[in-house]
Order: sequence, then C-alpha cells, then structure tokens
Amino acid sequence: MAAPAHKNIKDLNGKWLMNKTHSDATDPVLALQGIGWLTRKAVGVASVTLHIKMYTKTSEDNPSAGEVINVDIDQFASGGIKGTAEYRALDWTYRPHSDWLFGELKGRSRFTTLDAVRKEAAEMGGVTEQDAEWLTEGWLEETRTGEVIESFVDNEGKGWTGWQIWGFAEINGERWYVRRMAIRRKNEDKAVRVKLCYEWVGELGS
Repeated sequence: MAAPAHKNIKDLNGKWLMNKTHSDATDPVLALQGIGWLTRKAVGVASVTLHIKMYTKTSEDNPSAGEVINVDIDQFASGGIKGTAEYRALDWTYRPHSDWLFGELKGRSRFTTLDAVRKEAAEMGGVTEQDAEWLTEGWLEETRTGEVIESFVDNEGKGWTGWQIWGFAEINGERWYVRRMAIRRKNEDKAVRVKLCYEWVGELGS
C-alpha cells in the first residue's frame, strides 16, 4: 500500500512492511556482515514489519544539542525470528548499540540533504563517492529537493560499515518509504548496495 500523503521524512510514525518483491535480496548484506547461513535463510523467508515512533526530546547524553528528534524502530519478524530494535537521536552523535543479530556497533544519524551528501562524499572521493552516487539516486522530487535521514554504523569487531539514506521513491507507480544502503567491508574494496522498500500498513495501535 502506498504511503499516505501526510507521511513524510519527519513523520514516519506507523507500521511499515518490507516488500520483498520490490526490495533487493538481503542475503548478500547479511553474509558480508558475518551472519551465519542458517540465520540468513531464516531471515530471508520471514516477513519484517517496522513499528516506527518519532518524537522530540532533549538528549540526555548530548544536552548541548537541545531538542532532538528521535526515531525508535521495533522490528517484528514472522516465523519465530527474534526482532531487533533501532533507537536513533538525529544529532549526528555516535552512540553504542547492541543486538542479537548485528552484535556490538556504534552509529549516528541526522537530517540532511542529498546535495550535502554528494558534496561531502566528493570531498572524500574514492569508494565513498561511489557509494554516495548509489545512495542519492532514484528518489522522488520531494526527497531530491527536501530532507532525508542519513544513518551510518560502524561494527569494529566484525569489520564492516553501513551507510543508509531514507526517503520516498516511486515503486510500482506508487509513493513508498525506501531505504538505500551501502554496506562495506572495512579496508577492502568490497561493498553490497541494496534498496529496501516498505509498504504502509497503518498507524501504531491500529
């Protein structure tokens, strides 16, 4: 189901189902991240629904940032697969995170624009600029000219990084919530780039 017109990058509140028909396969990503074969296969057949809650509060660990938009995401999977949780404060401050699937990592997120992403990547050059080309293409006008959510995670122990851009794109003739990801092995010229597409399910509590 297409995203309602009133849903935008600053209001993703609600339930979103990952559509496997229009999304890229996640197995190559999970393999690069060191996830075992059995777990990858179980995740591959499960249906994944995101429950997203966005709200504003003053950061406890970065009070100088003032009021910051937070994004809490609980992932629910079918088939008995344990879900994961994502908790982000959009102030571009690194924070630790731990879960059963990805282990120990640190991540940061923020609102930005595609132009800013491309400009910063061009200054760094190399594989960063290559990944940015993928991350910043294929969006609707509202995302091309407005804001996006950018997320970056670093798993030092398993040796990979993940760079994401969230926005809205046209899928099957409709407006959907989309995440573009570039997952890369550190110190190697090896990356997996995927697009995940999410259908609107409904408001939380419905």
